Amino acid sequence: MHYGDVPFQMVYDNLKTVVDTVFVGKERKFNRRFMALANHYLFEPVACTPAAGWEKGQVENQVGNVREWLFTPRAKYKTFEDLNRWLEQRCTELSSRKHPTLSSQTIADCFLKEQPLFRQITTPFAGYIEHLLKVSRTCLVRLNRNNYSVPAQWVGQTVSVRITAFSLTVVAKGEIIAEHQRSFVRDEMVCNPWHYLSVLEKKPGALRNGLPFQAWDLPEPIQQVRKKLLQQDKGDKAFVDCLLLAKDVGIEAFETACELTLESGIITGSIVLNELRRLTEPRRPKELNAGHHLHLTTEPQADIEHYDHLLGAHPVH
Repeated sequence: MHYGDVPFQMVYDNLKTVVDTVFVGKERKFNRRFMALANHYLFEPVACTPAAGWEKGQVENQVGNVREWLFTPRAKYKTFEDLNRWLEQRCTELSSRKHPTLSSQTIADCFLKEQPLFRQITTPFAGYIEHLLKVSRTCLVRLNRNNYSVPAQWVGQTVSVRITAFSLTVVAKGEIIAEHQRSFVRDEMVCNPWHYLSVLEKKPGALRNGLPFQAWDLPEPIQQVRKKLLQQDKGDKAFVDCLLLAKDVGIEAFETACELTLESGIITGSIVLNELRRLTEPRRPKELNAGHHLHLTTEPQADIEHYDHLLGAHPVH
């Protein structure tokens, strides 16, 4: 993807992520997801013969060289995005070196000559690994010794969990129902508290001690309103009602409604809901645009005989 093109043929050394089974000669059973990658970019995969080092040329030596050039000393970055940006910059710098076999040219010069022979990439491949998992009673799917939350309405159902190098996506009935950043530690629970909103609707008391809500990173005005409401009688139910409405109208409107409520000095669930509805309901026109061509032609006449008729049916004593 960095170079924007792909060759028509690529050679692999029977690594497990590419080759599932090695047969006699050049016959191979390639990994299903790898074949999806090859079919997407329309290149032919070719596997080397086991123990035939001459087929790989200087590949292994070059891998050792690249490791030394890029990772000695070992690079340390907080995120993969930062690491990838540094690697891209470093690759550009290394491309100015002399080509290992054509010393009169740089690596970048040779690549420019070869680039027209490549096939242009138009659409990137969705490079994920898929697992079919069942959602537990606690609204979780477990993968690689970590738990990830799923909306409560999918409890007990089988969903598609797709992992990439950085993210985890849960898909059901062709739609994305949950997205998480992938965790690389073990025995961690990655939760989105919004996934448990329907549980809170039935059990609002879980808002106080439920694990998904203890470290909920909400905007400061919402945190202040939550703290005030939980000190009141049935305040947990009032805050859950606010969350249910906020899920439909957006967290930004909820934050603004909490700010207005705090400014008023009177903090109740009904006031927050009122502010939230006032912010999100469509504005009504101040006056009816009836036009100037409408005129009253027949004035309505008062008819008190209707009251006499009513009194006749029910005489007053």
